[in-house]
This record gives sequence, structure tokens and C-alpha cells, in this order.
Amino acid sequence: MNKKLVHITRIAIRWGDMDALGHVNNAVYFRYMEQARVEWLVGIGYGLDPEKEGPVIINAHCSFIKQLKYPGEVEVRTYAGSPGRSSFETVCEMRRVDQPEILCAEGGAKVVWVDMAQEKSVPMPAGLRDVVSEMPA
Repeated sequence: MNKKLVHITRIAIRWGDMDALGHVNNAVYFRYMEQARVEWLVGIGYGLDPEKEGPVIINAHCSFIKQLKYPGEVEVRTYAGSPGRSSFETVCEMRRVDQPEILCAEGGAKVVWVDMAQEKSVPMPAGLRDVVSEMPA
């Protein structure tokens, strides 16, 4: 997938993010990706409104490469792939802020733009399409 860096955020690793084995629970990585994705969309003017159109995730995945542990901060880099009519792929890379050279996890989700009332996909807004489109060569 050709991808374009669209957002970087830092998220504190909370004590409650850990499981009984002493590392961040696998489900929490999906929360980190979700937080980054929502920050990005809201930050570029595509807030979440359940009464209008907006993003819906139709699948999500994550590869766990190196454990994250409390305390610390995770940097989440969000990339977007080339858009289709109503959808685009996102990929997230997660690294500890204090160890940026080590990739801890990589995941992503397919985002579909949906008319919430009709529960059907619709063409994504032109401005969003411009943001996720590949940069000119």
C-alpha cells in the first residue's frame, strides 16, 4: 500500500492499560489507534456526528512486535492510503517515545465514509479525499 503520513500523536501509557502479565493489553493497542485516528479526523475538520456522514471502521488489525509497559508514552504515527470512492486504509506505527528506533506494534483499519441515517456508504468529502490522496511525485 502506498501511504502518506497524516498525523502523529503521543499517548500516555496508563497503569490500567496493563494486564496481569505486566504489559499493555492487546485490546488497548486498538484504543491507541482509535484515539490517533479520531484526533486526526477532528483536527482536519471532520468531527464525528452520528446524525450526519462520517467514518466507520469495517475491519481492524494489529501485529504486536515488542511489549509496551507502564510507565511511558507511545507515539502513534498514522498513515493513509490512496482513497477509493468511499473508503481508504489507515496504518499506524506505535513506538515508545523514549525508544523511537524500536517498532512496538503496527496495525490499521479500513475507514468507510457512511451516511449515518441511511447506514450506507457515500462518497467521501472532496477535502478529505485531498488529504488522503498521495502526494505528487
